[in-house]
Formats: sequence, C-alpha cells, structure tokens
Amino acid sequence: MPEKADSVGSRIRYWRMRRGGMSQGVLAGLAGVSQPYISQLESGRKSVDRRSTLVAIASALQVTVADLLGQGTEPGDPARDRAGACVPQIWSALIEIEDGERQPPAGSADELAARIARGDQLRAGANYPAMAPMLPGLLRAAAAVGGATLAHVAYLTSTCLRNLGYRHLALNAARIAVAAAEDVEDPAWIGAARFAYTQSLPIESAALAARAADRSLAEVQAGAADERVRQMLGQLHLSAALTSAVTGRVDTARDHLAEAARDAADLGDPADGAGFNGCGFGPTNVGLWEMSIAAEMGEHGRVIELSRTVRPHVLVAAIRHQSYWLDLGRALSASGRRDGEALAAFVQAERAAPAPFALNPLAREAVVAITHRTRRRAVPDELRMLAGRLGIRL
Repeated sequence: MPEKADSVGSRIRYWRMRRGGMSQGVLAGLAGVSQPYISQLESGRKSVDRRSTLVAIASALQVTVADLLGQGTEPGDPARDRAGACVPQIWSALIEIEDGERQPPAGSADELAARIARGDQLRAGANYPAMAPMLPGLLRAAAAVGGATLAHVAYLTSTCLRNLGYRHLALNAARIAVAAAEDVEDPAWIGAARFAYTQSLPIESAALAARAADRSLAEVQAGAADERVRQMLGQLHLSAALTSAVTGRVDTARDHLAEAARDAADLGDPADGAGFNGCGFGPTNVGLWEMSIAAEMGEHGRVIELSRTVRPHVLVAAIRHQSYWLDLGRALSASGRRDGEALAAFVQAERAAPAPFALNPLAREAVVAITHRTRRRAVPDELRMLAGRLGIRL
C-alpha cells in the first residue's frame, strides 16, 4: 500500500482503485451511504463515526475493517512496537495451555497473587504495553493452578491483546478463560470470561457477538443471587446493547440497555470504583456505554447531553475515562463547527490513557479530520502537538 494511505479515507480510496477503479457512487450505493460522504471521507474532511458504516464500506470493498483501519500495517508507535515484541511469546503460552501442557508451579501462592494484582493495576491504568512482557510467564504460572486463577489471568491477557490490536489472539485467551471458569463452575468468572469473548470478536461479527452475549446471559442467570454475577450480567447486557446497535437492532439495544440500567440502579456504583474484576458496573458505567451506543446510532446531540450528567472519575479504570472523552470529542467534531471543544476533549482522552489513545484508529481519524478542516486557518499549537504524537503529518 502506498505510504500516503495513512488514514481511513486514503485507504478507502486505495481499495476502491484496486477494485477496478470502482467509482465513489458505486461504492456509496453498495455501502448504503451517499457519494458526497465517501468524497468527504477520502479527502479527510470527515471521519467514520459508526462501526456499522465501517463494516458496510469494508464489505463493499471486499476487505476487512482492520484493512481500512490500518491495524497491524503501520509500525512506528514505540509503545505498540515494544509490546508487539512480546506477542510471539504470549501466543506460544496460549498454545501450550490450549494443548494441555502444564508446568510445575513456580513460586508461592502469595507471589502469584502479587503478580496478578500487578496485572490488575496495569489494566486499571490502561498500561497495556507494560502488561505484555509479564503475560507469558504469568499465563504459565496460572495454568499450573487452573480454575479461577487461570480464568483471571486469561481475562487480563485477552484485554491486553485486544487493546494492542491483536484481536485474534485475544479471542484465544478469552476461550481459555471460559474453559477455566467452566471447569470449576464459577458463574462470576464464567460471566467475565464470556464478556471477554464477546469483546474480542471482530466488528464484522457483531451479530455473533450479540447472540453470544444473549447465550451467556442465559447461562449465568442462575447465579444472580451473587452480587459479582449480577455485575457481570449487567456487563453482558451492555455488550449486547452495543453489538445490537451495530447490527441495526435498535429496539433490542434499548431493551438490553434498560435491563443494565435497572440492575445498576439497584447495585449502585462500586464503593471502590472497581467492583468484581475491575468491571466497574453501576450507573456510571451504564452512562458511559449509553454514550458509546448513542455515538454508534449517530445521535451526537444525545452523546453531548449525556456527557453533562456522567461523571467517569468515580471509576478507577482509565479506559472508561478515555471512553468518555473520546465519545464526547467525536460527537463535538461531527458537525465540524465545534473543533476547539473537540480538541480539548481529545487531549483529555489522551491524558486519561495515553497508550490506548495512540493505538486507537478512530481517535486518530477524528484528529485527522480536524487537522484537514483547520488547514485554511492557523493550526493551534495544541492540535499540532497532538497530531505529532499520533504521527499525523501536517
């Protein structure tokens, strides 16, 4: 791919040309969008703000969403490159566990617990590049114990790999988590592992993810007397709501969101800001997911309205803080008339979780769109610096 294909819009144009010089009008018709919208995407004046649109355009071009996002094809981010060097070792550990290989326990139970706690701490801070090097050894140590311990570490691994862009391996880790939790019939960890599985599926499999969430809800429901299980049921409802929105099942999405909201109102926000497995389920997290679902539905005004009542600081997970600012920034930038406020939101998103922000292709695309719109004017220093950190050439 040519070096200049460094945005979703330029990649769309690249693949359109590869498809026999397909016209913008034909692509628009196949994807169910307008020709002017395709033109604005390719010129960088607009960014793709809905997952369903990405899926439709990728399908029309006969490529994957990852192809359009450039995931795995653009080296150069130091954090991802350092973490990527550990991925073959993580993959090897996952293969060993899937094949039933187990090493004798190394170290004491307290030492293993301390290592897992460190992993939880890094996950809470969204420091996935720092997590990656510790995972191969931690996976093997947890496999020697099995049960909830392995489910916990495999969950951490799945979360880390997914946020670093290795979704296919994240799915492998999630499957290991599910098997480990089912071995000991722990409904809370089964719910957590099932949630990791739905989160790891590619965007193109949103319908499958929604069905998987529905099956998981039925499987875990019997343990609802346990507060930990209720928190995971709520998370599964939120996952089902978002994936239903991506597939256009708006009423189903709202039903799942309403179920999650009812459970959250009863449980309240976790006193420690984390809750079981750091999921943070409660009214605040429901509000954050509602913002993401509104963004997926193209309801930018609704995102801005919700942002006035949601207070992400009550949760400890940095990735949830970033979600708030990122969804708000994309909603503010959608009209093209509030770029200054959008930029301020993106800066806050980067501060909340620097590594995931740098690796988030949709964040990058939104900043690219703002830079294109400001080229006729003086580019603010803050935008110039943010663009530079994301590798965007002005």
